[in-house]
Amino acid sequence: MTQMEAVQREFEYRKEDFQAIRQILYRAAGISMSDSKEQLVYSRIARRLRALGMRSFADYLDYLKGSSQEQEEFVNALTTNLTAFFRESHHFDILAGYLKQHRAPGRKFRLWCAAASTGEEPYSMAMAAIDALGDNPPVEILATDIDSKVLAHGRRGVYQEERVKDLTRNQLRRFFKRGTGPNAGLVKVRKEVQRLVEFRELNLLSANWRLDPPYDLIFCRNVMIYFDKPTQTKVLERMLPLMRPDGLYIAGHSESFAHLSKLVRLVGKTTYQAVGG
Repeated sequence: MTQMEAVQREFEYRKEDFQAIRQILYRAAGISMSDSKEQLVYSRIARRLRALGMRSFADYLDYLKGSSQEQEEFVNALTTNLTAFFRESHHFDILAGYLKQHRAPGRKFRLWCAAASTGEEPYSMAMAAIDALGDNPPVEILATDIDSKVLAHGRRGVYQEERVKDLTRNQLRRFFKRGTGPNAGLVKVRKEVQRLVEFRELNLLSANWRLDPPYDLIFCRNVMIYFDKPTQTKVLERMLPLMRPDGLYIAGHSESFAHLSKLVRLVGKTTYQAVGG
């Protein structure tokens, strides 16, 4: 950090503050923050300093040590939540194909969305399930995230119309209710979609996930890119035993597990199965 940057910044922010934040985030969430994220960290944590009336990052870090509530705010502030309905749409085609192929009398499908964010992804999974199996499909979707605030947004299921502008008219009519009056400009996910999804806070590094396996598909997209390779291995080794032998693990477009070929094999576009499955 140059002297000019220090002068221009609202709060005192030293190199050692950035290093301390990196270490805390890694311990709490397994996220590896590169050197290039120094300014991003400043801008996001500066919001917490303003909210708390603090003047320096050193003061904030001292406060963080003794406040479990602020530790949650800290992780929420630094968690990236980029999402959209039917993002990487080929994955939802794979989901629909799997459900159609494996449906059978009495068969109940369990799906896990491991980075639910504000809900667009798990609701897209629910919509794909309805399209594949009809109304009231035998599907349960667990939607988890480390960020409590985005989960609350997901539970509400209310979005700006801008968030659904790329959906078809049929999707909008079938799966959303358009707001009127004071709710003009908003849409709400219909109850028949919402009831398929359960939102729950979960840290992938926590000791007890409290899950209900087996899962037919796990969507864990654009999460592993924030973990170093040892953490990726650790998380994947815990996830795979929770899947059915023929279950699918869906990764993000920029994620590759070539270094984990002993654990998973590629069976489709960023789609994996456990080795031996």
